[in-house]
Amino acid sequence: MGKIGNILKETITTILLAFILALVIRAYVVEARMIPSGSMLPTIEEGDRVLVNKIVYHFREPERGEIIVFEAPVNMGGTDDDFIKRVIGLPGETVEIKNGKVYIDGEALEEDYIAEDPDYNFGPVKVPDDALFVMGDNRNSSYDSHLWNNWLRLDKVKGEAFIRYWPLDRLGKIE
Repeated sequence: MGKIGNILKETITTILLAFILALVIRAYVVEARMIPSGSMLPTIEEGDRVLVNKIVYHFREPERGEIIVFEAPVNMGGTDDDFIKRVIGLPGETVEIKNGKVYIDGEALEEDYIAEDPDYNFGPVKVPDDALFVMGDNRNSSYDSHLWNNWLRLDKVKGEAFIRYWPLDRLGKIE
C-alpha cells in the first residue's frame, strides 16, 4: 500500500474505533436525555437536556433526593419512554402524604425543591425491600409512585441524572 492507502486505512480505523467507543459509552456509562414534560419543575424544565450516569447504581443503590431515570411503569399502556423522578422512599420505609407534606417513617421531609405542596393525601404505605417510592418535584402534575398500581423496582432504574447541559444559561450539576 502506498502513502495514501495507509492514511485512508488509519482514518477508517480511527473513525471505526471512535464509533464503537461512543456506542459503548452510551450503552454503559453516560447517556444524554431530553426532558419531555414538566413533572420535575422547577428543578428540571421541559426541554432541558441532561446527562445520566448509567454506572453509579452498579456500585450502590439510589439515595433519597437523587433524580433517577427508569423504565416506565408496566401500567403505562405499553409506552417504552423512560421516566425521570426524585427518589423519596427507600426500601423498607413507610411513606405517607398528608396536609401538604411527605412523611418518611413519621418524619416530615424538608423539600425546598418542589413547585408546590401536594394537594392530596396518600398512604401510609411501606416500600418493598426491592423497590423505591419516587415523585416528581411538580407534585400536583406528576404521574409518579402515588398514582401507580405497582412499585418502582430497583432493577428498572437506569441511572442518575446528574448534569444539565442545555440550556447553556442553566448548565451545571442537578441538585
